[in-house]
Amino acid sequence: MKQQLDKSTHLTMDIFEKISGHEQVVFCNDPTTGLQAIIAIHNTTLGPALGGTRMYPYASLEDALNDVLRLSEGMTYKCAAADIDFGGGKGVIIGDPKTDKSPALFRAYGQFVDSLNGRFFTGTDMGTTMDDFVQASKETNFINGIPEEFGGGGDSSIPTAQGVIYALQATNQYLFGDKDLASKTYAIQGLGKVGFKVAEHLLQVGANLIVTDISDETLTAIQDMANSSKGNVTVVDSEAIYAVAADIFIPCAMGGILNDETIAKLQAKAIVGSANNQLKSDQHAKLLHEKGILYAPDYIVNAGGLIQVADELYGPNKARVLLKTKAIYNSILEIYKQSELDAITTLEAANRKCQQQLEEQRVRNNFYKRHKSPKWTFIKEV
Repeated sequence: MKQQLDKSTHLTMDIFEKISGHEQVVFCNDPTTGLQAIIAIHNTTLGPALGGTRMYPYASLEDALNDVLRLSEGMTYKCAAADIDFGGGKGVIIGDPKTDKSPALFRAYGQFVDSLNGRFFTGTDMGTTMDDFVQASKETNFINGIPEEFGGGGDSSIPTAQGVIYALQATNQYLFGDKDLASKTYAIQGLGKVGFKVAEHLLQVGANLIVTDISDETLTAIQDMANSSKGNVTVVDSEAIYAVAADIFIPCAMGGILNDETIAKLQAKAIVGSANNQLKSDQHAKLLHEKGILYAPDYIVNAGGLIQVADELYGPNKARVLLKTKAIYNSILEIYKQSELDAITTLEAANRKCQQQLEEQRVRNNFYKRHKSPKWTFIKEV
């Protein structure tokens, strides 16, 4: 049965003030299927909004709105950093993905996506699958990240994990003077679609892993894999992962996990992970900087999946995706060096780069509109 939102919690703030940084926010309600969703379009300077749709049993409407607003803004920066011609958007479906899903619900969601007439392209995210969006694609063409047999690019977690590997290599090169991944210790938080693939690669090259996950089955699987690889695995509980002695901490689960309490525990030299919005706030990037912990901005590290789903819209091409994903290595190194040169946090360095790109594109858009606007009116002969 669909979880009901807490009726005692309301959006007490002025809604337009809350969404003032966004171009458009759409509330979707379909009583027949039980669909309750929010689509947020943050910025379309670079192109139509692109971002996944997650499904989660939010405790309140305000929680869902806060999440979709923050995630969609992050997508604007992620698209700019990945140098793709799309803007930032995101969708959230309110409900438990284990009990509230149905083909009809995702077809209804597809109809809402279609009503935006190409301003928003979407696909899988936390709590949703490619099969869910096969259903949505029956109602709209503005879906990506679907299986190869349906004309899509396939599993986007593969390039996402590969992007994390490139970011880890860049971090090792910057910190240790060698991009080799072996003989280092990595603490991995979350062994989901991306985290497990990252762990698998690191084990194959002989790295030492300290891992945590909510699934005992997944933990058993990674331990079995370690038995037949060059590396080894140590399992710890969810809270202990922050304080372990590791070279690099790799968050691959929920966002907001880097806060006052957890940063105080960290012993890692760097943080390089795929989880979205790892910082509780931008101030925590400064706290990491002051503590001497190198932070790889998550929206650059995890861009591999975005690169694939954006590329899919031009026709799936795995070789092209891999080539674009390799650029994450140089992007991360550039951010580290710029941060050091300007004595600012890596987050500030990354944001500045993206803001500059957005401004340059805004000028080009204005130039295009200015010079392409009609100066004469032609009357068609009859």
